[in-house]
Amino acid sequence: MPGDRLDRMGFFDRLKSGLTRTTEQIARRFDALVGQADTPERRGRPIDVDTAEALEELLISADVGVAATDRILKAVGSRARHGESLRALVQAEIRAIFADADRPVPTGTPHVVLIVGVNGTGKTTTVGKLANLARSQGQQPLICAADTFRAAAVDQLQIWADRAGVEMIRTRDGADPAAVVYDAVVAGSARGRSPVLVDTAGRLHTRANLMQELDKICRVAARALPGSPHEVLIVLDATVGQNGLTQAREFTSVAGVTGVVLTKLDGTAKGGVAVAIAHDLKLPIRFVGVGEGIDDLIPFSPDEYVTALFEETW
Repeated sequence: MPGDRLDRMGFFDRLKSGLTRTTEQIARRFDALVGQADTPERRGRPIDVDTAEALEELLISADVGVAATDRILKAVGSRARHGESLRALVQAEIRAIFADADRPVPTGTPHVVLIVGVNGTGKTTTVGKLANLARSQGQQPLICAADTFRAAAVDQLQIWADRAGVEMIRTRDGADPAAVVYDAVVAGSARGRSPVLVDTAGRLHTRANLMQELDKICRVAARALPGSPHEVLIVLDATVGQNGLTQAREFTSVAGVTGVVLTKLDGTAKGGVAVAIAHDLKLPIRFVGVGEGIDDLIPFSPDEYVTALFEETW
């Protein structure tokens, strides 16, 4: 539909804008590198050492990560003699990395989504923005306030729920978070609300007792609705770069993380961390945050990301 194309164009423009700091960091260098490597006399020859080293430095500086960078360099080196441009080779391999990490979105009615992560990554605001996005797409979301320990956490989430115009299930401070999740899933089923977006308390991945609590929440959700939670999205702060990968691994081992929300992409010059997440964790990035507004959380498109990141200088 034409409207869908316009929406996607809007998402691309916002993604492109959110990646401005990253592209400013690498675009000019990449264009210069491509210009040197893709001359007629060099096209189809193996990548020389200087070009490989320059590409490696560029990718590492964008926080693509060592392992993903090695894979890209090997792929570029093995296919360069076939006559493809360096730009096309790099873009193709990054797209392949994202494709390897892709997985279908699980289904369920209501669709129960658990939002997890460490303190300060933007979980609560992400829940509000996800609710707003779901509502704009014609869904009827329900927010669950399962962060019952942080002072004013429920009130903060209520503000976001009101801004998004959606219902919220809450309980008293200090209550068992698993109990409120159970109530929210049951309410979602009874009221025909979906998705049910569960805001959990921020917790350090090194605190065993808090991670066990997260495991309990998952088990109780499954008791309320078999098969739930259908998605467990970890919110990672793009500005912390590679440190977020360690967090994600620990949460995955406990809560079975199925996808990533990458926030604050507009606040870093190292937006290449999205590639490292896909390569090292084999987790799809579902959404990215490109600003502070309620509309500044957008569905992630690998194709549009690669286009925005490595297109010729704008």
